Amino acid sequence: MQGNRGDEIMKKIFIQEEYCIGCRLCEIYCQVKHSKSKKIIKAFKKELVDVLPRVLVEEIGYNSFAIQCRHCADAPCEAACISGAMIKNKNTGVVTCDEKKCVGCWSCIMVCPYGVIKRDLSEKKIASKCDLCEDEDIPVCVKNCPNEALKFKETD
Repeated sequence: MQGNRGDEIMKKIFIQEEYCIGCRLCEIYCQVKHSKSKKIIKAFKKELVDVLPRVLVEEIGYNSFAIQCRHCADAPCEAACISGAMIKNKNTGVVTCDEKKCVGCWSCIMVCPYGVIKRDLSEKKIASKCDLCEDEDIPVCVKNCPNEALKFKETD
């Protein structure tokens, strides 16, 4: 989508720190969503080592907040990717990692200004990052936040 100034408009996840209680349910639901089984018990009993959350809860003193990929307009991870695995969807602005192309060079991790791309060493060395649950209307972290600390809304 294009705004009237030519700016890209897309949906992003925003955190309302004052409502985050650090329960980490966003991390849990993210792990289950990206697990092989898609079942919470199976994911944690059998797959836990293999499943990274793509959203991370940070805690500083009494403050907690979730952070994930910001799907940057200039996407430094896409520019740094030597294999072409980091791909920005020109229509939605969502940056994803094509795991079949990722060679584990970690260039994306080094250039990410938010430090939200992680190394998934489970099966092969691949980069793991938020994909905004593209196959869902609302990302699971947002949908399952009990205090509605995470919001999914349009921005330009």
